[in-house]
Amino acid sequence: MFTQRTDLPFGNDSNSRFLPWMVAVMVFLATIAMSGALALEVILDRWNHDVTGTMTIQIMPATGEAAEANRETQHRVDAAVKVLLTTPGVASARPLDLAQIGKLLEPWLGSTELLADLPVPRLIDVTLHDGVMLDLPSLEARLSAAAPEASVEDHQVWLSKLVRLGHGLEILAILMVGMVAVATAATVIYATRTGLAIHRSVIEVLHMIGAQDDYIARQFAHSSLMLGLRGGTIGLGLALPALMTISWLAGRTEGGLIPELALRPIHWLMLACLPLAVAYLAMVAARLTVHRALIRMT
Repeated sequence: MFTQRTDLPFGNDSNSRFLPWMVAVMVFLATIAMSGALALEVILDRWNHDVTGTMTIQIMPATGEAAEANRETQHRVDAAVKVLLTTPGVASARPLDLAQIGKLLEPWLGSTELLADLPVPRLIDVTLHDGVMLDLPSLEARLSAAAPEASVEDHQVWLSKLVRLGHGLEILAILMVGMVAVATAATVIYATRTGLAIHRSVIEVLHMIGAQDDYIARQFAHSSLMLGLRGGTIGLGLALPALMTISWLAGRTEGGLIPELALRPIHWLMLACLPLAVAYLAMVAARLTVHRALIRMT
């Protein structure tokens, strides 16, 4: 496969230098686009797993003197928890203490020492039984009666928006990979036609001594396969450091605003197969191009 006798001096034309670098650029772009789509899929799956079947109840703090307001706020929280635990479909209702709320607000406030002087809303983390869909307006009305100004934050509402956005970006990335494949095939076709023009005299001699079209097409296909494999390996080698840099920069973002960009082993295997796929595409495009050109020549 990797060593094949050839009667055509491919090493003397410009395609041997031009095609690998063009393929390298295409594989670089395809690797970045595909890894982005795969990482986005992992993130959406993680969010969906973490958020499905959960909701958050927000209890507004009471007003007035600090000590009395704190007692009244705690009373509202206890009343809301009691309502939730008596609601069919609710598996658990866990109020967050000020320390946990402080960790959530730390990326925006910086120091959590300010919470002692601020009327911070209290949060209740609610977990539902699998497959349960609550009547949210009815639940919110019952909570408001027990704890004034209580509100229900259903995570599925904003999650569905994120999922739609994520799927749109995935489609865009897939379209980009498809465009890269088309551009690669067009580049190989152009390079093959150029090679046919350069080696026309040699091809005519081979025809005169009895060489079949498929014999000549196989030589062009093998040359394109090797050049595509070389360029694809270069492109993948350039893309991997870029991906590691992006992942490192995302990991250094404070506050968890950007989720960890982690790919699964199967995803790394898919990326590693990109040079092989592009090389195979180059081989097929070159072979078909040569066959069509030789039919016209004869």
